[in-house]
Amino acid sequence: MTQATTQATNIAAAPSVQLHGVHHTARPTWKLAETVHFYRDLLGLPLVHAISAKGWGPDNHADFLHFFFDSGNGSTIAFFYYIGTERPDWLTVREHYQDRATHTAWRVRDEAELLRWRQRVEAVGIPLRYQIRHEVIESIYFNDPNGYPIEITWQVRPFSESDAEDARLTIEAAIGLENAGKDGAPFGSIEPVWQRKAALIDKAAPAGKASVFVLDVPEFAALLDVADKTEGYATTPLGNGYVRIDGNPGIRFGRKALGFKPAVWYGALTGGLAGRIEQFDMDALVIAPGEAK
Repeated sequence: MTQATTQATNIAAAPSVQLHGVHHTARPTWKLAETVHFYRDLLGLPLVHAISAKGWGPDNHADFLHFFFDSGNGSTIAFFYYIGTERPDWLTVREHYQDRATHTAWRVRDEAELLRWRQRVEAVGIPLRYQIRHEVIESIYFNDPNGYPIEITWQVRPFSESDAEDARLTIEAAIGLENAGKDGAPFGSIEPVWQRKAALIDKAAPAGKASVFVLDVPEFAALLDVADKTEGYATTPLGNGYVRIDGNPGIRFGRKALGFKPAVWYGALTGGLAGRIEQFDMDALVIAPGEAK
């Protein structure tokens, strides 16, 4: 029996499990007073629990405080304060998008509540980084005293079965490319993911034309509206949650005409494409027929 077969057998035999939300997220801090002041006093999160302990086990484990703030709906945010230590260089928070990928995002109920949070953040003197809507959420962003990114967000619409299927196809396409790269050159951009995903969705796209696949959800509806009004473009519902836009023979969209904010604009092809991208910048998206160069 192969390792993959054994693993598949074990997965099938494993008990069914379910999670019930986040209990806590945790990070280290070397700014005890500032961290407590920020979360308890400025943001208004109650301090609900603290552990004070001798170093756990190994001689090189510092004594520490582990303290928790209530972040709503049964969740908490926690910090470790390692007594007598200094932050190592490799844990320094840097102003880089890969560092900012690790962040805490709290949910609020609606846009009005998000705006109240923005007012609170600005009123207590916390620098607001920005407010932005990207696809199904709208968020405000700021940093805590340690440099950790904080996001407060409201979800514009609930996730649907179409979203879940779209996610499956996206990840399937990307993993296929990742696996193919193990024996050759890895994929280096999002374009081949979109092309591979389009082939999974529909193998009947017309030859000699560029095609864009649009998940039929509100945030991408402007693509279909503009295509319907553009001479020579054709829109075809595929019956699987997607609409295919065929060009004449290429496709061109302008960001301003669509009314897309940048965070949505740069994901405009997330449904997939047949053809190759000739231009994709802040202003215009141009897709030509044919294979990627």
